[in-house]
Amino acid sequence: MARLREATATSAGGIVIRFVDGAPQLVVGKRRRERDGVTWTLPKGTPHKVETTEETAVREVREETGLDVRIVRRFDSIEYVFAQGRTRIHKTVHYFLMIPVGGDLERHDHEFDEVRWIGFDDAATMLTFETERALVARAGAAATAGGFPGAEPLAS
Repeated sequence: MARLREATATSAGGIVIRFVDGAPQLVVGKRRRERDGVTWTLPKGTPHKVETTEETAVREVREETGLDVRIVRRFDSIEYVFAQGRTRIHKTVHYFLMIPVGGDLERHDHEFDEVRWIGFDDAATMLTFETERALVARAGAAATAGGFPGAEPLAS
């Protein structure tokens, strides 16, 4: 049996958060894929040659969701391995917490079939990949811990 070649890949994306009546929501997108059927996932993508990780994340989120965003802060990264042809790829995706500053979900590109706002509770069952579900759970805790733009102050 032939060995797979090894490669690495890096992407960047965002967890875009808004607050509605004091409750945080995030943006997710739906893709149809041959091997997975339908997946619900976070916006992310591959850097262009001269982009920083931050620039990649902002561009990819804008393209895939139609939203103009501002980075609030760097967040966690996730790693996973997948095979593409005869190559095993170790991928790292760097995420940023973001807030929307303009745009419209209707402007999303062809990479997602549908883009929508969901509550963080819904993400636990809606997101396809466990690595993203765990990441979003941590992001929800960070967004409600206080000091996040758009969050309403808690009543004392």
